[in-house]
Amino acid sequence: MLKQLCGVARLNFLSLSLLCVALAATASWQAGQGLSVGSLLLVTAIALCAHISVNALNEYQDFKSGLDFLTKRTPFSGGSGTLITYPEAAYPALWLAVISLLLVISGGLYLSYQLNWQPLLIGIPGVALIYGYTRYVNRWPLLCLLAPGLGFGVFMLLGSYWVLAGSISAGAWLLALIVTLLVSNLLLLNQFPDVEADRQVGRRHLPIVIGRRHSASVYTLLLLLSYLLLIAGVISGILPWQCLLGLLSLGLAVKLLPGLFRYADKPEQLSRYLGLNVLLCHLYPLLLLAGLLWAGPA
Repeated sequence: MLKQLCGVARLNFLSLSLLCVALAATASWQAGQGLSVGSLLLVTAIALCAHISVNALNEYQDFKSGLDFLTKRTPFSGGSGTLITYPEAAYPALWLAVISLLLVISGGLYLSYQLNWQPLLIGIPGVALIYGYTRYVNRWPLLCLLAPGLGFGVFMLLGSYWVLAGSISAGAWLLALIVTLLVSNLLLLNQFPDVEADRQVGRRHLPIVIGRRHSASVYTLLLLLSYLLLIAGVISGILPWQCLLGLLSLGLAVKLLPGLFRYADKPEQLSRYLGLNVLLCHLYPLLLLAGLLWAGPA
């Protein structure tokens, strides 16, 4: 059963949560704030539990709705397929989602007791997003586009920074917005292979509503906006100039975008570009993190 629970938790994708917390911690350190090891470990645990909960709940609900039986899986989209192979693991998957979510709530309440109540302004909507993402959010195209990014960029990264630094800075907001755009793009592109299957179960995300090719244009716009925010942040002095290391990720974008438009309506040939997108979504924040380390404490 452990193997099945690891499958529905999608352990191979949890690196994104670790990266968000690491970026928040580095930004807090670079801003001159002392880091509490206990607080860092706790926010890391909360982030991982939140990610596990939304993954496991997604796997359970997609299995129960029948979507798993319609989806053509790729290494980056369509779920893990664990419950198709092991249907007896469906209710353990649900319990994993519930217990993980309860741990998120407990950890958040403990932090609010130890620090102050204000981070709950981020925590409460975050919990609501975990619960409602698969069942409700996927029926509202614009919300479905932005929700994944808000989950990782605002609720996770900005929330972690708030706990670690004790306040929110303009630099933290900029980093959160950049990650919001990247992760929204990550999920947007991963929806391309699932259009036909998702339509059959009532979903209404952007590739269904406006088509894959127009969604590729939205992807390009969000990616461009993330780089413009980075440049504006450096020019204004909100971010140290060393964060321009993030522009090195443009090499991946240059490889990705032509293939995305070429094969937008041929999802069976998109797998390579889905992989490049996952790599971009990790490399760009890692380069920002390296830039903050290079800059050193303010």
